[in-house]
Amino acid sequence: MGRKLVKRIVALGLLAALLAFFIYAFMPQPVPVDMAAVSRGPMQVAVSDEGYTRVHDVYVVSAPVTGYLLRIDGEVGDTVTAAKTQLAELLPTHPQFLDERTRNQAEAAIRSAEAALKLAAAERRDAEAQLKFASADAKRARKLAEKGHISKVELERNELALDSAKAALDTAHAAERVRLGELDNARAALIRPARGAPRSGDADTVAITAPVSGRILRLLQESERVVPVGTPLLEIGNPGELEIVIDLLSRDAVKVQPGASVVISNWGGDRPLNGSVRLVEPYGFTKISALGIEEQRVNVIVDITDPAQTWSRLGHGYRVDAAIETWRADDVMQVPTGALFRHQKAWALFRVIGDRAVRTEIEIGHNNGQTAEILSGVKPGEVIVLHPSERIADGVKLTKRAL
Repeated sequence: MGRKLVKRIVALGLLAALLAFFIYAFMPQPVPVDMAAVSRGPMQVAVSDEGYTRVHDVYVVSAPVTGYLLRIDGEVGDTVTAAKTQLAELLPTHPQFLDERTRNQAEAAIRSAEAALKLAAAERRDAEAQLKFASADAKRARKLAEKGHISKVELERNELALDSAKAALDTAHAAERVRLGELDNARAALIRPARGAPRSGDADTVAITAPVSGRILRLLQESERVVPVGTPLLEIGNPGELEIVIDLLSRDAVKVQPGASVVISNWGGDRPLNGSVRLVEPYGFTKISALGIEEQRVNVIVDITDPAQTWSRLGHGYRVDAAIETWRADDVMQVPTGALFRHQKAWALFRVIGDRAVRTEIEIGHNNGQTAEILSGVKPGEVIVLHPSERIADGVKLTKRAL
C-alpha cells in the first residue's frame, strides 16, 4: 500500500506540474509598448513646401533696334552702374539678298528714276532760258521806261515776269535734286551684301547701357549675331535684394496671412533663416506634379528678415525649403500623433491605467503632423500608448518597453 501511495503522489505531482506549465505557457503575457504622458505647452502649425529665391527686381535688357550684336564682354556676376556701364553694342546690318523679282523691280525703278532725272534736267534748262529771256526783256523795259516810251504798269509787268522766271528756275533745280535723290535711292536697293561682319568704324553704333545699378545675373545672348528689335540680351539685378517664392497648394495658401513668420531651411547654411510673408498672390495657376497630377498652386512671397550677411551666399534661383506658420498657441494640451487611431469614425487612443490599456475616444483640434491638440477625453499627466499595434486591445495588460 505504501508503494502505491507514493506512486500516486508522484503521478499527481507530475500532473500538477504539467498543468502549471500549460497554464503558464498559455497565459497572456504583458505587451511591451512605448509610453508617453499627455502634456501642455506651446504648439504651432505650419504649411511646408519647396521654394526658390529670386532678385526682387530683375531687369531684362533687350535690343532697342534690329542690328548686328557685337560679342558681349561682360560676365555673369559683373557689377554694373546705371547709365554708365556699357552692356552691349549694335551695328547696322548688311543689306539682304534680293530675289529675282525684287531685283527686276529695283532695276526698273532705276530706269524710271533716270528718265525722271532727264525730264527734270530738261525742265531746268527751259527755266534757265525763260529766265534769260525775262531778264533781257526787263532790262529793255527799264531803259524804255526811263525815256517815257512805256507806262509804269508795263514795266511792273516785265519785272513780275522776271521774278516768276527766277522762281520757276528754283523750282526746276529743286525738282532735279529730288529726281537725283530718287535715282540714288533706287540704286541703293541693288547694293550687294558685303562679306564678313559689320565693322564698328563703318557706321554709327548703338550703345546699350545699364538701366540700373546691380550685377549681371544671366547672359541671354553672348556671341555675335543679328538680333531683331526686342530680343532679350541679358538680365541684371541686385542680389542683395532677395525674396523667396513658395508655390503652395491653394487649400494651404488660404490659411496663410501676410506677416506670418517663416522658417527657411535646407538652403545650404549652418542654421535656418527667418522670414516674413509679404504677399499671397491673388491668382492661382495649374502645375503638374511629379506623379502627373494637376494641382492648383498659389505663389507666396517671403522676405528674409535676418541680416543680409547671414545669407550672402544665396543667389538668384536657389532652392530652399520653407515652413509658414498658420497657427500658434502658448498653452495647449497635446499628445504625439503616433498615439492616435480611428475607432468607429472617431479619434481614439489607449490610456494606461494600472497596467492595462483603456481605449478612450478623444476630440482633437489642430495637428501639425508631430503633435495634436486635445480638446477633450484625457487630462494632462495621463500616460498613453505610442504607436499601438494590433496586439493591443481594450483591457490588454501592458509593460513599458525597455530602451
